Amino acid sequence: MPLLGLLPRRAWASLLSQLLRPPCASCTGAVRCQSQVAEAVLTSQLKAHQEKPNFIIKTPKGTRDLSPQHMVVREKILDLVISCFKRHGAKGMDTPAFELKETLTEKYGEDSGLMYDLKDQGGELLSLRYDLTYPSSLTHLCEVPFARYLAMNKVKKMKRYHVGKVWRRESPTIVQGRYREFCQCDFDIAGQFDPMIPDAECLKIMCEILSGLQLGDFLIKVNDRRIVDGMFAVCGVPESKFRAICSSIDKLDKMAWKDVRHEMVVKKGLAPEVADRIGDYVQCHGGVSLVEQMFQDPRLSQNKQALEGLGDLKLLFEYLTLFGIADKISFDLSLARGLDYYTGVIYEAVLLQTPTQAGEEPLNVGSVAAGGRYDGLVGMFDPKGHKVPCVGLSIGVERIFYIVEQRMKTKGEKVRTTETQVFVATPQKNFLQERLKLIAELWDSGIKAEMLYKNNPKLLTQLHYCESTGIPLVVIIGEQELKEGVIKIRSVASREEVAIKRENFVAEIQKRLSES
Repeated sequence: MPLLGLLPRRAWASLLSQLLRPPCASCTGAVRCQSQVAEAVLTSQLKAHQEKPNFIIKTPKGTRDLSPQHMVVREKILDLVISCFKRHGAKGMDTPAFELKETLTEKYGEDSGLMYDLKDQGGELLSLRYDLTYPSSLTHLCEVPFARYLAMNKVKKMKRYHVGKVWRRESPTIVQGRYREFCQCDFDIAGQFDPMIPDAECLKIMCEILSGLQLGDFLIKVNDRRIVDGMFAVCGVPESKFRAICSSIDKLDKMAWKDVRHEMVVKKGLAPEVADRIGDYVQCHGGVSLVEQMFQDPRLSQNKQALEGLGDLKLLFEYLTLFGIADKISFDLSLARGLDYYTGVIYEAVLLQTPTQAGEEPLNVGSVAAGGRYDGLVGMFDPKGHKVPCVGLSIGVERIFYIVEQRMKTKGEKVRTTETQVFVATPQKNFLQERLKLIAELWDSGIKAEMLYKNNPKLLTQLHYCESTGIPLVVIIGEQELKEGVIKIRSVASREEVAIKRENFVAEIQKRLSES
């Protein structure tokens, strides 16, 4: 179609005459008909809209908004966790929130149904990351992205931490702090080192974090994949049933042995005498003395894998004793999760139930930290199958957040949501310019300061704001102060005021803040 600007003069004249011609009857009728149809369609749409139920504004299932109060608690907990990781020499890193679907599905197996898939983007099938390290209920949730990173970049040694969100399409258990979108904090040591030294450090880190969070008494259960495999073998469990029996044993922290035994025998077809042999082992827990006892066990001592695992645990307890944390560790033969990817030592931290105070409800959140050794995962991503031994841990921060929030709610503790140190106020009108000068000086000196966004705020309103938000100091500028060349500094808590020379007020505030 030619451009209008290029039409010949005769064509322009013909077009204008058609546009200016009055509409004919048939055209008018057609327009009227179209108008009636449009009105009918609009009416039907409005009617359908009115019949629809009211739209409910809410967050998606298994997610939640975090208020400023929540964020204060979370930031304090994360700061403590990350500072511990850094104290042990870890480097921070991050990976994409989504990975190639093929990368994830091949490693998670049946758990791949819990992943959130993304539509085809530029020819790539993607899924939101299901974890950061380890694929299990709490255990290390960064494993696949981390293992992929090591293999892709040919990294042979690395000590790193990773804090980020992950997503799982499973039924949330809000009362246990389990969501579909949640934060994960992982620490890993990759590389070939002497036995049990990195493993012992991971357990030391767990103890430091849980002690620092002051959640109450806790216990870290330890076991070894090789001991579990050896135990199943000497008890007569068919290799094809290892995983199924393992999932039953993992329920011993929630179910009695008789119920677990019933599940293994009736639902999973295990011979009763085999289940009884397993029961002799999985109900055992203790310290290094139990390790020595298992060395003398007539059945377990005949299994090469089990002996290797027991040897490493004995060495591990020596290092834990030197770290001063052996009393927090329990060798527990019922710990059997994550055996699809763990190759050696495994561990899980649980809070010990304490008598609840008046008004408190007992909290049952399960494990709050877990981890273990996974020496084979990186090799699954390497084209030549080169392995990089790894050991690590994951802190279940969502569950910890839940515990801390519930305790604060029970005690009625208030959380200060800002860190403002000084408020700039005035008792008189027309002092906005002076307030702006003062607050600029405070900001430029690195002091956290606020003021009300009003030209002429009332002094009482300003002081009430300081009290309600917990701001400790107020600087006041008015006609008298401006005339005398001073600034008043007011303590919100004691309500005492002192006049300081204008040029010295920042130094005086810095002094007071350093002393508080």
